[in-house]
Amino acid sequence: MFNKLILAWLIVVLAIGGSLLAYAAAKGDPAKGKEKYTQICASCHGQGGKGDGPAAAALDPKPRNLSDPKYVSTLSDEQIFKTVKEGGAAVGKSPLMPAWGSVLSDSDIWNVIAYLRQDICKCQYKGK
Repeated sequence: MFNKLILAWLIVVLAIGGSLLAYAAAKGDPAKGKEKYTQICASCHGQGGKGDGPAAAALDPKPRNLSDPKYVSTLSDEQIFKTVKEGGAAVGKSPLMPAWGSVLSDSDIWNVIAYLRQDICKCQYKGK
């Protein structure tokens, strides 16, 4: 009886631990995200995410300020993912935001989102 209880407890602990690790891995690596952000996003959004990249001057509307935690915290990771993957027009935003799904892997996009949350807006999704 005691052995079954220990075994059941061990299974629960391993299941929870494994789920947490999978969740953390699914949400991306900020260090890898910084590399992709610098290569792909910074030309419009700027290195600090303020929407002031070198290409921004030629764009109307201007790129979104991603360093604004008030705005970015209203966006779920899934909303950001879809915007990056499918482009602004696909989510009712600026059609000047290109779809990057053919350039960035899903993993790359999650990494960029992790970098955005940790280092640019320094915010998490708070709901609407």
